Amino acid sequence: MSAPSPSPVVAGAKANRGAFSGRTAFIFAAIGSAVGLGNIWRFPAVAYENGGGAFILPYLIALLTAGIPLLFLDYAIGHRWRGSAPAAWRRFKRWTEFIGWWQVLIALVIALYYALILAWATNYTFFSLDQRWGDDPDGFFGEYTQALGGADATISFDVVPAVLVSLVIVWLAVIVVMALGVQKGIAASSIVFIPLLVLMFVILVVRSLFLPGAIDGLQALFQPNWAALLDPTVWIAAYGQIFFSLSVAFGIMLTYSSYLKKKTDLTGSGLVVGFANSSFEILCGIGVFSALGFMAQAQGVAIDEVVTDGVGLAFIAFPTIISEAPAGALIGVLFFGSLVLAGFTSLISIVEVVIAAIQDKFGLARVSSTLLVCIPLAVVSTALFSTTMGLPLLDVLDKWANEYGIVAAALVSTIVVTYVVRGLPTLRDHLNHQGTFRIRTWWLVCVGVIAPLVLGASLVLSTIDLLTAPTTYEEYPGWFVLVFGWLMAIGLVVIAIGLSLIPWPAGSNLHKDDSDGDPIAPEAVAGRGLVTTPEAATPHELRSAPR
Repeated sequence: MSAPSPSPVVAGAKANRGAFSGRTAFIFAAIGSAVGLGNIWRFPAVAYENGGGAFILPYLIALLTAGIPLLFLDYAIGHRWRGSAPAAWRRFKRWTEFIGWWQVLIALVIALYYALILAWATNYTFFSLDQRWGDDPDGFFGEYTQALGGADATISFDVVPAVLVSLVIVWLAVIVVMALGVQKGIAASSIVFIPLLVLMFVILVVRSLFLPGAIDGLQALFQPNWAALLDPTVWIAAYGQIFFSLSVAFGIMLTYSSYLKKKTDLTGSGLVVGFANSSFEILCGIGVFSALGFMAQAQGVAIDEVVTDGVGLAFIAFPTIISEAPAGALIGVLFFGSLVLAGFTSLISIVEVVIAAIQDKFGLARVSSTLLVCIPLAVVSTALFSTTMGLPLLDVLDKWANEYGIVAAALVSTIVVTYVVRGLPTLRDHLNHQGTFRIRTWWLVCVGVIAPLVLGASLVLSTIDLLTAPTTYEEYPGWFVLVFGWLMAIGLVVIAIGLSLIPWPAGSNLHKDDSDGDPIAPEAVAGRGLVTTPEAATPHELRSAPR
């Protein structure tokens, strides 16, 4: 049985999607996506709570057996089939298009609330100059956000002016960068912001290391608890951190790799991105726990009493540190400025997933697709999150978008690719065509066995925790969690399936050659690798082995 024929192509038409100028631009953009808020405010606490220094072992194993292998999977699909998530998945195998739309919808939801955190961080960068929160950072944050909490969470459109203004500024910046395109917008901003982010954070770390109590903080972080390695939840936490941090399985890396030149070392690039992201996470751990060690000593309490993550770390704990530390204004500007830079490069990568899908679906020009996506996104994001319900809505959406969006989509995609379509041999040979790091059986095992097992276990444990908890998530009203948590997560899957059933217009990029004017590679053939021939200059010219 031969492979299904590809979609009919409009004669002489080629997709004008944009492209990275080279591998360096792609690597900076990919690192910009991977290095985000989770590196700064999630990794340090996760490491501390799961064995300290001993956590580094399962973390590195998770990176090598799941993070980088899934990164390679995204690269291979996007690079071979030259499209956004829906287009690339459809070209991989027609019926898998729904996975691509699922990833687009996850990205859309995350983009809506991610902008709010950037708006807060932008304001707090300026608040750091005069330490506007005074002696009560917790109370100030509540007053600043006017957020409804716990059982009081409800649908409210009471606008918080300070948040509204900064949200509008964030979305205007996003629109400008996205309209400039793949190279002049996404890549150029990452090439500027990522080195600046690293420089700022290195200065922050060096300053934090000289604070009183910094050594105690580092000892608390890196003191190994080897017994923790026998706890399965520690390993799940390590894999979870890698999944969330590397931007795998929700369309970003797949979309970015579709903009790469055909003759590109995908595996070498993946290793650079993976290890650069993890190196920055460890740097963040050093900086954050040096500061927390100082905070604990200044308040005369144990380290474990000040350790927190997420919003609490960024907008309550760090302002406390800034108020008490010498040269606090410098620490504040560096910390919140780092949050802004890391968050912005991640936000534009998330928005790009949606823009690329719309551009491919309708064959639009760059500016048109940017405005069509970003203006409604900005309006909805601002209308929902510049209000008093912004924080609880963010909290619930983030919990379910991550644990029932990204994790579930990753689980489904690895099972589909490995066992249903049986496309791993095709992807392996594509990666190996010019990859400096050769993909062998270990990769098939990691993607087809280890990743699904860990993802499945994570999904089951998360569900058990939520269903058996004595109260609703964060004590929010049951209907609030049901609507914006469970129903949202289920709704994304239903909508994705519906979108995959809508025919692509004749003028869409699906029916065109790629941006270089070359034909798109045919669908993967079940269980068949690719035949390397002398005349195949690029991996896209490789065809499946005959039966």
